[in-house]
Amino acid sequence: MLSRIVNAVLLVIAGAAVGGIGTVAHQLDVTWGVSVPLGLIGSLLCYTALLVGLRLLGDSRWPALCAALGAIAVILLFTQQSPGGSVLIPDNLAGQVWLVGPILIAAVVVAWPDVRAHRSGAAAGAQTS
Repeated sequence: MLSRIVNAVLLVIAGAAVGGIGTVAHQLDVTWGVSVPLGLIGSLLCYTALLVGLRLLGDSRWPALCAALGAIAVILLFTQQSPGGSVLIPDNLAGQVWLVGPILIAAVVVAWPDVRAHRSGAAAGAQTS
């Protein structure tokens, strides 16, 4: 039981780290004739890779959910204006995508059905008949 609690806490911290780094980096863009939001794309890809990797490695949705909750909590925390008046997530397109994107990605990854259970069940049924 203690190992599960420690594991959940570490997953929340890992998600919070990805959410914090993504919050800082999501406004970076490069201009190659047009403006390409490389920071936003990279941040969303890292976040998605973390959740999909956790979902594929485990037999449960809990690891991906814990990491997603940590990241989303940090992102929502950084939407607040600091006492000095600065914000890390401005009210622009990249900021709005960074606010909504991780929530939608988490919903899809956590709700995605476990296809391994269906395959192993179908394989077991085929072997018995």
